[in-house]
Amino acid sequence: MNQTKTPEQRAQELLEVMSQDEKICQVTSEMIFDIDDGYENRRDPLLGSYRNPGHFMHQDRKTPASPSEVAKRINRDVEISVKAQPHGIPPIENGEALHGAQWGMCTNFPQPIGLASSFDPGLVERVGDVIGRECAAVGVRQVFSPVVNIARDCRWGRTVETYGEDARLSGDLGAAMCRGLEKNGVIATPKHYADNFAFGGRDSNYSETSERTMRETVLPPFKACFDAGAGSVMAAYNGWDGVPCSANKRLLTDILRKEWGFNGFVVSDYGGVEGLRSSHRLAHSDARAAAMALKAGLDVILPFRWFDQVKQALEEGYITEEELDVNVLRILTAKFRIGLFDAPFVDPEAADKTVRCDEHKKLALEAARESIVLLKNNGVLPLDKTKIKKVGVFGQSALLIPIGANYSGPYRAPWQGTDAPTPLEALKEYLSDMAEVEFYPSGEIETAAPSCDVVFYFTSILEGEGSDRSDLRLPKIASHENRDDEGGLIVDKAKQSISDDQEDSILRLCAANKNTVVILQNGAPIDMSAWIDKTAAAVESWYPGEQGARALVEILFGKTNPSGKLPVTIPKCVGQLPLVYSFKPTGRGYAYCDNDGKPLYPFGYGLSYTSFSVTDAVLSVSSNGAAVSFIITNTGKTGGAEVMQLYLGSHDCAVVRPVKELKAYSRIELNAGESKRASLKLSKEDLSYYDEDMVFGLHDGGHTLLLGASSDDILFSFEVEVKNGSVKKA
Repeated sequence: MNQTKTPEQRAQELLEVMSQDEKICQVTSEMIFDIDDGYENRRDPLLGSYRNPGHFMHQDRKTPASPSEVAKRINRDVEISVKAQPHGIPPIENGEALHGAQWGMCTNFPQPIGLASSFDPGLVERVGDVIGRECAAVGVRQVFSPVVNIARDCRWGRTVETYGEDARLSGDLGAAMCRGLEKNGVIATPKHYADNFAFGGRDSNYSETSERTMRETVLPPFKACFDAGAGSVMAAYNGWDGVPCSANKRLLTDILRKEWGFNGFVVSDYGGVEGLRSSHRLAHSDARAAAMALKAGLDVILPFRWFDQVKQALEEGYITEEELDVNVLRILTAKFRIGLFDAPFVDPEAADKTVRCDEHKKLALEAARESIVLLKNNGVLPLDKTKIKKVGVFGQSALLIPIGANYSGPYRAPWQGTDAPTPLEALKEYLSDMAEVEFYPSGEIETAAPSCDVVFYFTSILEGEGSDRSDLRLPKIASHENRDDEGGLIVDKAKQSISDDQEDSILRLCAANKNTVVILQNGAPIDMSAWIDKTAAAVESWYPGEQGARALVEILFGKTNPSGKLPVTIPKCVGQLPLVYSFKPTGRGYAYCDNDGKPLYPFGYGLSYTSFSVTDAVLSVSSNGAAVSFIITNTGKTGGAEVMQLYLGSHDCAVVRPVKELKAYSRIELNAGESKRASLKLSKEDLSYYDEDMVFGLHDGGHTLLLGASSDDILFSFEVEVKNGSVKKA
């Protein structure tokens, strides 16, 4: 307990006096779903990690547990463990925090795919800071977030959890989230390491990804998170290169620790170690599976107690106590690093003042404003509040707080916030007595829509863990899904019954009222081919969070200018998948016989209510890399923000390179008529690549720098050349 020593020194001294059983306890964990009077009798107080009980406190209550109640419960959890431990080792209370602290009714931000549309790492770090505060306030000290898997096939149900298809954007935003969490003493745990889905968007399927693609695309976002201070990482369910990720020494030791210098600890995905036996059929017993994982570099087996299995592994010689010491030392070091030994308890009263305070809800609104993408607008938007007398609202998601069903609330209890409106409520709140706002079932389209000044259709779809899709179209009438957790365990069961044929309803609305605006509420691209040409406008709102409905209404009526950009490519139809902007050249062409192979909307795309011009673009080259400076002017009549993007296209290199890759970007806010000079810079690392021997470096080659407003909207291009380690203008 000598605080003048380093966390590593303190951990080593403690390890030396621990018994073997104490050590085993540190690598295992516990999750108990039912929090009742018998909870403490069922809980093993000696284990090293627990799914925080706050996550399960709300399911049978008429009103959710308050932050102070949760804090007291977690304090009690920690107290029981500290008193029971021979050396008073406090446990790590962990949980989820995908887009908000998930232990209860905490501030609910846009889903990650929406946050990615902001192209704003500073915003995401502030969001991470709030999430970290609301976790730390009740004693949750590790979260299994962010998800930095690359969404290369939008059929993957967990696309909503990601920051999109681009490695640079995902790495930047994942790192920003980690910085925000970690500054509060909350251990960030990027996941799922690595390449957690396979061809067809199938979750957790065996990865056929080559080492080159892993190095170029899949692994960089994880490395960015570790460079930003993430103290843990979650191993994925799937296998890669012949070995499941939970026991993949190449991933968990050779790359993660020896190559990258990661000094944190690795946790399994829930049931991932058991999967070495049950799913991958690699181990003949759980004891053998435990040893395989621990020896490969995994440190904590989640989520249920595996004391007996690890004990058996030691007794049968699958693992030695000296090998186990390596795992335990990393866990103890992390606990000392975050101050868990020195301040294991929290102030319950302070938790009530922190969670969902006005400052946090204000940030949720700001984040929602930046996350919404305007896809199409024939001039109907923005609406004039003074000229609208009647608004028709259709689609069942208009009646729901737009947070999405994925990791959005505590176990078996919906997220609640009396000051978080549904879209219908937000429209009525904004228009007040100025206009009539009515919700209609789709059966009344022909009778109700013609008399409205504008009609909105809010789409519905079920997505998330265990809900991969083979069809990108909106679900139709009688579409019903009632799925189990699919291994997610805490995701619970998700149910959905679509009340109408959504595509048909949109087409009928367009025929009945020329001012039809479709509001997409989803976490991954939708096939819009049947109706997009007929709508007046289309808005990709994703799931914008607890204040998202207010942000959406502000954008529809021009109080806020839309500025979001797509972090994924939107295909015309499912047959084009996988479809990403950063592909490598083919030996022939790109088109299909029935379409040109181009996306409906490209990566980086998003409309505004104003216009921008870019002039005086200039390339400069130095010993540190290259930069493109330019003047950007808001040439419209309203203030707004543009996200300028700098892509790199390479040629004459030692290996085939992508046709273009995002390397730099900047969100630039301008008043009407205002101009600014801005610059986007590329480092030597940005111009480097893996050669034919898989050596990363500043190898010879030519590079085209592409400055634009999306991956397809390129305004200027410049040529640079790398020769013998030097960068120069071509």
